[in-house]
Amino acid sequence: MIQKRLVTDWVETTLAAASGKPVGRGRAPTSGQAPPYYILYSVDTHVFGAPFADRSEDGSFVYQITSVSGPDPTIPQSTADLDQLEWMADKARTTFLARDSATGLWAHPLTVPGVSCLTRGLDVEWGGQPGGTSEQEAGIMTYVQRFRFNLTPA
Repeated sequence: MIQKRLVTDWVETTLAAASGKPVGRGRAPTSGQAPPYYILYSVDTHVFGAPFADRSEDGSFVYQITSVSGPDPTIPQSTADLDQLEWMADKARTTFLARDSATGLWAHPLTVPGVSCLTRGLDVEWGGQPGGTSEQEAGIMTYVQRFRFNLTPA
């Protein structure tokens, strides 16, 4: 059976390295961290296996990545920036879904020992609208994406 914690570690470190932005698990990355940053949630897990053996050796894991844009602390009265928010969403999408054009392999291969990625996909995407922000009075905007990783033992 695939250890989800190791996959979650890979999602977190891969997004942080590719974007250059901090990633927190279920909350802001550090106490008092000002945006921009990502929040990572583990939202769904399904295990399954070969039709006859059914040892639950394969797994389908869904992660929600919330991009958070906020005011620039160096500019009084500033608010979140839609351009920054969309850049962050684009970066997350590219990090997990882009392929090398020459080889067809994932641009960011899964590096969890003993695990191989069968498919990846974007399950859900929404956000970026000023009326749908989580903290309008604080000038914070959020953008939510859910990525599904279908994995098998290598």
